[in-house]
Amino acid sequence: MTRYMTIFAAMTFVSAGAFAQDNPFSGGTKMLFGMVKGNLIKAAEKMPEENYSFKPTPEMRSYGALIGHIIDAQYSFCSAVKGEKKGVNAEKSITAKADLVKAMNDSVSYCDAVYNEMTDAAAAGKLKLFGRDWTKLGVLEFNVVHDNEEYGYLSVYLRLKGIVPPSSDRSGR
Repeated sequence: MTRYMTIFAAMTFVSAGAFAQDNPFSGGTKMLFGMVKGNLIKAAEKMPEENYSFKPTPEMRSYGALIGHIIDAQYSFCSAVKGEKKGVNAEKSITAKADLVKAMNDSVSYCDAVYNEMTDAAAAGKLKLFGRDWTKLGVLEFNVVHDNEEYGYLSVYLRLKGIVPPSSDRSGR
């Protein structure tokens, strides 16, 4: 099976439960979050503890800080949609791998609940974020886009350390 066929098969598998016929827009966004969240968790798990302080250049975040940034962003986006203000300031306050992996899992679980509760009718609800007007669905889509962008960075850090990123690893590790 080619890489693209594998990705398509994963999309089909993830989408099987994601789309309710009466919620195709929010269901599609939920499916996309389902695709990236596993890669984020596995990327947090795959990097050895000693490389969590690794920075490709001095100006860049360390691997651990990047994981923390993703956690903070997920809470920011998903709590805004939920009408809460929740955060853990993981980028600045959590440094140990085990704590960051747990916090990543917790942020994904928090967002899962938000994606699972979203309907197309509720998706059109408005909110303010970063000084702009957004729909709730737009914020959840922004979360998916941001997660994928940051996963791309994580993949580069992993490759620089000789580790195959989760989305490319066919060994199942």
